[in-house]
Amino acid sequence: MEYNRTMYDPHIMGGRACIRGMRIPVSLVVNLVANGMTSAETKQEYPDSEVEDIRQSLQYAARLTDD
Repeated sequence: MEYNRTMYDPHIMGGRACIRGMRIPVSLVVNLVANGMTSAETKQEYPDSEVEDIRQSLQYAARLTDD
């Protein structure tokens, strides 16, 4: 699976995995969803995000648990 919406940049958020180079860490997205926030609510809170960003963040986190 290709994760074209999650990436690392040492100059953004200390190199943590983020959505499309923005300052929205994948871990934040996973935490929001884990605590009951819907994709629509997450998008409302972070308007630069897209539903596909949220989906890929969750897939990325799931893949990490398989390693």
